[in-house]
Amino acid sequence: MKPAKFDYSRPEDLPTVLALLAEKEDARILAGGQSLVPMMNYRMAQPSHLIDINRVPDIDYIRLEGDMIAIGALARHADVKSAPLIAEHLPIVADAYDWVAHSAVRNRGTLCGNLCHADPASEMPALMQLLDAVMIVASQSGHREVPATAFFTGVYETALQPGEMLSEVRIPVPATGTGWGFEEVSMRKGDFAWTACAATLRLDARRITGAHVAAAGIGERSLRLRQAETALNGQAPSDDLFAAVAADAASAMNPANTIGASADYRRDLVRTLIPRVLSAAVTRAR
Repeated sequence: MKPAKFDYSRPEDLPTVLALLAEKEDARILAGGQSLVPMMNYRMAQPSHLIDINRVPDIDYIRLEGDMIAIGALARHADVKSAPLIAEHLPIVADAYDWVAHSAVRNRGTLCGNLCHADPASEMPALMQLLDAVMIVASQSGHREVPATAFFTGVYETALQPGEMLSEVRIPVPATGTGWGFEEVSMRKGDFAWTACAATLRLDARRITGAHVAAAGIGERSLRLRQAETALNGQAPSDDLFAAVAADAASAMNPANTIGASADYRRDLVRTLIPRVLSAAVTRAR
């Protein structure tokens, strides 16, 4: 299929991008186009106007700002995955990128574009929530900050309002000694996850502290698993604890039945993957 008719602009500075967003009804930002263009071809998305930001300079950065890593709107997946800064401070992101699509898609697609697509089975929205990332949302009236846990509101839905774009993601540098784990099951590597789970934690006097747990592919959006985090903090790590936390998390979920993965199968994956990511996180934290 071909997309519905649309107008196209290719501005060369950010103020013009924001002016067009404010002026054009139902306009969408085009960065890598790896999610938006296929949806337009299937006519699942029919924006009236595309604003191509690929000629806007200096918005493809990946840099350390204080205790945050700032990633600009045009930073490609491949550049984020291979950035030394990410390898040093956010190895879970580099590791999880092995599961995100394929190299051709990662070479063109952008992290911010992926986050705005907000697929509930996508890896990066879950990781941004896990890592307490902050979304910097820009419009003609200025900027506002949205926690990642409040940014994803439903299937392909975010907290972005008309006239706004995601201009940057800021990810706190994890504390020294933070261990991490990421696991995913999908039909084929590179497909969206049937279920993906991720965890970070630290150990203090052999007890878990600062536990973060998130999952994707288990509902209308990826989620932080707060109940699991509460159950983990202050406890000594053990296989029995991890199995109990995973069982409680799975029983609280209501995933959809889809072709290839039933709801019961997704719950089984949660019961299997959460202990694995927690064990990996503990090993790395020691």
